[in-house]
Amino acid sequence: MTKQKTWKGGGLRRSKTGDKVFYAINFLILGLLALIVLYPLYFIIIASISDPDAVLAGKVVLAPVDITFSGFAKIIERTDVWRGYLNTIIYTLITIVLSLAVTIPAGWALSRKTLPGKKLWMVYFIIPMFFGGGLIPFYNVMSGLHMVNTIWAIILPAILSVWNLFMTKTFFESSIPEGLLEAAKIDGAGHFRVFVLIVLPLAKAIMAVMALYYAVGQWNSYFNAMIFLQDEELYPLQLVLKEILVASESTVGGSGETILEQYRLANQLKYVSVIVSSLPVLMLFPFVQKYFAQGVMIGSLKE
Repeated sequence: MTKQKTWKGGGLRRSKTGDKVFYAINFLILGLLALIVLYPLYFIIIASISDPDAVLAGKVVLAPVDITFSGFAKIIERTDVWRGYLNTIIYTLITIVLSLAVTIPAGWALSRKTLPGKKLWMVYFIIPMFFGGGLIPFYNVMSGLHMVNTIWAIILPAILSVWNLFMTKTFFESSIPEGLLEAAKIDGAGHFRVFVLIVLPLAKAIMAVMALYYAVGQWNSYFNAMIFLQDEELYPLQLVLKEILVASESTVGGSGETILEQYRLANQLKYVSVIVSSLPVLMLFPFVQKYFAQGVMIGSLKE
């Protein structure tokens, strides 16, 4: 009996030792992954405030060298950057409102078993998710609708993502109790009243997640603007920054000293533009982070 107790105690000690080794390995692996992800972000920050010559020479590794904010000053003093900021904010806000107005009701409708032709609607949405007509037909459609060189060429193509629609659909299927809906119908509530008074208050998590997804997508978008916009007054921030970098990297003509100065400026603005364009989204994320576990995980597990 004594030997049996001793064996159990030894097994328990071995188990604790094994757990410690397991956790140590996990922490090591996760630490390395965190370093791989965070160091490039940290490098962008320190490179944006370091002397361009030090960055080009590879001296900036762990800390900024010869701190300077000249890159930020060059960006801030440009009126086209502020105009691009305003345009992007307007595009993003309108996109969020229209996207939620389309995605949330559509996701709710697709989540209902009683939806007429549900399978047909699913196929209808799935096909364009994997197949597209291409850039030329896309441009012809926008041109035919007289949307070229208008803000709607930027906003309307971005108001519905099929992936987000299916995530919303799955969220409703797994998170809205059927008993609650049946009780509301017994009390005399119609479909519209049920959706507005019961479903929407329970869908704050997925609405917040969808708002962030659409906001980030529109904020970082520049390709549609590059294709459809000719008026520089309508340029979003990303396209303005792209134009600045292209102009800074231009080395046509000029002396060798001028070319080197342009290269230094382009290298500095490259890091500064990343911070300038990403800062608003990074500031928005903490306010909706608490909804991610409920909105994304629930909406992605059940099929």
